[in-house]
Amino acid sequence: MKFKGYLLGILSSVSFGLIPIFILPLKQAQFSLDITLFYRFLFSALMVSGYLLYSGESFRINKKEALILAVLGVCYALSSEFLFIGYDFLTPGIASTVLFIYPVIVALLMFFFYKEKLTKLSVMSLLLAFAGVIVLCLKGNSLEINFAGLGIVMLSSLFYALYMVIVNKSHLKVSGFKLSFYSMLFTSAFFMIKAFTEGESFAIPSVSVFLNFIVFAFLTTVISSLCLVYAIKYIGSTPTAILGALEPVVAVMVSVLMFHERFTLNLLIGITLILLGVILNVIADSRRSKRSKKRTLKNT
Repeated sequence: MKFKGYLLGILSSVSFGLIPIFILPLKQAQFSLDITLFYRFLFSALMVSGYLLYSGESFRINKKEALILAVLGVCYALSSEFLFIGYDFLTPGIASTVLFIYPVIVALLMFFFYKEKLTKLSVMSLLLAFAGVIVLCLKGNSLEINFAGLGIVMLSSLFYALYMVIVNKSHLKVSGFKLSFYSMLFTSAFFMIKAFTEGESFAIPSVSVFLNFIVFAFLTTVISSLCLVYAIKYIGSTPTAILGALEPVVAVMVSVLMFHERFTLNLLIGITLILLGVILNVIADSRRSKRSKKRTLKNT
């Protein structure tokens, strides 16, 4: 089971890292971003609903759960939109790597809003992650920061971090699959409303574009989500989160091999620093959770 869990964790990260393969050709063809994301999440929701029907799980949720899931859908939608807009300002490899600092932002949000302590390990992870972002912005020996691109992708990372914090603190009593289904459904609704208000056409121009949407939804959203749920079940959340470090690595490899992004020394150092920072943050979080459980057991 352990081997299976690690394999699923790797598959989840790799599938999520393949996003540039599908999104960049559509952006280069000047296809609407809102329509692209609407169909991506709609098809993903339909596929997950098929799994829920197969497993016999109820779709029922109460009003409070519906409200929280709608907020989660908006957070996920804004995270996706800002990431793909960021591709216009930064290379996909750099954008995907900057997005990956979301666990560090989660730690900061928990510190400022829930008064969770930052350990020495957490502080070190913060410094490493932000040092990595600065190195990614270096061009040669000069510090040339694309503030627009960096700001946009940081917003993507912030909304994904908010998604994680809300899931953690709302104490939703729904399964991972039901959470994924409603998050995707509300995310698709967000882009449907946005596209509708902007008067965009929902027509899919060709069979090849339709197939692109199907494969895009299945590989980067459904496979990633399902594998993530089972990986956590088999090996736990900490090892699964550490395996998530493969996401930006895969995105960088795709960008270098398929879209001719230059693999510079700065890119290598930046990725390494951010990955180390995130892994340290995951370890610090795991230690904090264990200490909290021990205190709870002593008090009972």
